[in-house]
Amino acid sequence: MNKYFIILAVAGIAIGAGVVWRMFLLPEEAKPFVSGVERKITVTTGVNQWRFFPEVLEVNQGDKIIMTLVNEDSYDHGIGIDAFGISQRMPANSTITVEFVVTKAGDFPFYCSVPCGEGYTEGEKRTHFDMIGNMHVRSIISETQ
Repeated sequence: MNKYFIILAVAGIAIGAGVVWRMFLLPEEAKPFVSGVERKITVTTGVNQWRFFPEVLEVNQGDKIIMTLVNEDSYDHGIGIDAFGISQRMPANSTITVEFVVTKAGDFPFYCSVPCGEGYTEGEKRTHFDMIGNMHVRSIISETQ
């Protein structure tokens, strides 16, 4: 009986210490800021366009992003945003959704993460490597403190 009581007491103390550490002792820069704002964004790849529409995304730090990815092309594409751990394949002629929280401010590139070939659009040769964009994340932490 005493053995189980000791195990429960040690587990309770460990859990309590973890909660105290997370709430009061974790450095501010290590705490992810979540604004509670859900921002819906649609990113489209057009037929034989070899680019994302839009190519620039504007969001705020802490926003929960609900990103709808529309692939109108007959080729598979993908989207990679390394800063937020996003790597999502976009099958041909499909629509999918990705959700994530933007935890840091700055400019972060996104790109096609699936080798999808090359072609001509508007008389210009474009390739898989041209499928890039930028996610601009505005810092709002200083505004809220």
